[in-house]
Amino acid sequence: MPNPLLASQSRILKICIFATGCAGIVAEFVLSTLASYLLGNPILQWTILMSLMLFAMGLGCRISKYILNNLLDKFIFLEFTLSILCGISVALCYWASTFSRSTGLLIYSFSILIGLLIGAEIPLVTRMNESYEELRVNISSVMEKDYYGALVGGILFAFFALPYFGLTYTPIALGIINFLVASILFWKFKHLLYYRKAIQISFWSITAFFMISVFVVKPVILYSEQKKYKDRIIFEQQTIYQKIVMTQWKDKYWLFINGNEQFSTFDEEKYHEPLIHPAMSLSNQRKNILVLGGGEGLAVREILKYKDVEKVTVVDLDPVMTDLAKHNPIITKINQNAMVDPKVNVINQDAFSFIEKSEAFYDVIFVDLPDPNSVSLSRLYSREFYSLCQRRLNKYGIIVTQASSPVHSPNSFVCIIKTMESADFTVLPYHNNIPTLGEWGWCLGLKKKVVSNDMLKAKVMEIELPPPPTKFLNRDAIISMVHFGKGVLEKKEKVKVNTILDPILVKYYKKGAWDVY
Repeated sequence: MPNPLLASQSRILKICIFATGCAGIVAEFVLSTLASYLLGNPILQWTILMSLMLFAMGLGCRISKYILNNLLDKFIFLEFTLSILCGISVALCYWASTFSRSTGLLIYSFSILIGLLIGAEIPLVTRMNESYEELRVNISSVMEKDYYGALVGGILFAFFALPYFGLTYTPIALGIINFLVASILFWKFKHLLYYRKAIQISFWSITAFFMISVFVVKPVILYSEQKKYKDRIIFEQQTIYQKIVMTQWKDKYWLFINGNEQFSTFDEEKYHEPLIHPAMSLSNQRKNILVLGGGEGLAVREILKYKDVEKVTVVDLDPVMTDLAKHNPIITKINQNAMVDPKVNVINQDAFSFIEKSEAFYDVIFVDLPDPNSVSLSRLYSREFYSLCQRRLNKYGIIVTQASSPVHSPNSFVCIIKTMESADFTVLPYHNNIPTLGEWGWCLGLKKKVVSNDMLKAKVMEIELPPPPTKFLNRDAIISMVHFGKGVLEKKEKVKVNTILDPILVKYYKKGAWDVY
C-alpha cells in the first residue's frame, strides 16, 4: 500500500533523521567520555566504543529488513526506546560503578543497544520516504541529512554540551531529542498509525519519565561520584578536556583530575618544593621561567619566592583549571594568589604546540604535567619534546620534569631519564616520599656540553635552603633525594627511549604496580 506522504511530510522525516543523527553520534561520544573517565585509557575506550557502535549499526540495518509493516508506528517506538536508553545510560553506569567492577560491560552494552537502534533508523526512514522520491534521490537525501546531523552533534558535544551540561544533563538532552522526534511524528501523522493507543500511553509515560529524570539525575550522579572519593566533594566540573573534582577532609583539600590526585594540602609541599627549588637555586639566572602544566598555580607560588624572577609563563591546556586557580577562594588561598601576580602570563594551549612554536628563550623550564598514561600524554615525555625544550633554553638553562614513581613504575621513571639523555641533556634523577601519592620522582637536566653527571650531582648537593622560605625542603632533604638504592637506575639499560612514533612509555607506565599503593 503506497504511503500517502506529501512533500512537506517527507521534509519532516528528513528533519527527524537529521535530529536523530545528531543525537546518535553524541550518545556514543558521551559513552566514550564516560568510559574514559571510569575505566581510563581514553584511546582504547573511544576505539572500542566507536567500533562497537558501528558494528551494532550494521546489525541494526540487517534486523530492520524483518520489519515488514506499520513502519511509522515501529519507528516511533524505536525512537521512544532510544530516548530512554540515552536518558538513563550515564546515570545507570555511574550508579553501577559504585558497587560493581563490571561497569565496562554495562557501558559497552549500552553502546551496542544504542547502535542497533541507530542502525535501524535510516533503513526505516528510507522505506517510509520511498513513495515520494525515487531510489537514488531517496537514499542520498536521507543519508545526507543523517551525516549532517552527526557533524552538528559533534560540534555541539565538544563546544556546548560537555562543557555546559556535562555528563549529568547531556544524556537527558539527547533522550529528549529522540523523544521529540517520536512525538512530532506521532502528533503529525496520528491518523496513519495502527498502534495509536499504545503510542499515546508511551508518550505520556516517557514525558513523566523525563520530568522526573531532570530532578533525579543530578543527585544520582553526585551520590555515585561521592562514592569514588573518601572525603566530601566540595567542587566538581566536567570541562572539554577533563573532570575536575575537589574534596575536603577537616581543613585539608585534595584536587583530582579524571580521578587521579593532583595535590593534597596535607603534603603538597613535598611535591612542589622538590619540583621547583633545586633548579631555581642551581640556576645562575632566573629572569624568564616557563611552566608547562601546573595550572593550579602551586608551582608558580614557589617560583615567585625568588625576587629576581621577572616573568613566568604558564602553559596549561584547560582554561577552566587556570580560571579556578585565579578565582576559586580555596585554590587562591593555597597558591597565595600566584596566578594573578603581574609577573605571571597564562596561556591556554597544548604544551607541545606551544614549545614547538615558541621563539623565546627561558632560564628554567618546569614540566608539571599529568602522568604519561596515554599516547597523547606520552608525547610530552618524548625525545622530540625534550629536543624542542632544549632549543628554548638558554646556554645554562635547566629543565625539570615530574617523572612518575621510581617505586611503583621504575621502568617508566628510567625511560624518562634515558629519553631526556637522548635529547642531549645531562640528567640528575631524584625522588621523595609524598604520603598521599607514594614515592615520586623528578628529572633535572642541563645541556650535556655545559656539565657532566658527577658535576651536576655535586652542585645540587651543595644547595643551601633557605633562602627562599620552605616548609619541607632543606639541604639534608636534597642530599637524600638524589641517592637511590639498588634496583632502580640499573634498569636504564633495559628500557627503550620514548618517541612519538614509538610511545613505549605508556606500556611501561601501565605495567607499573600502581595498585600496591
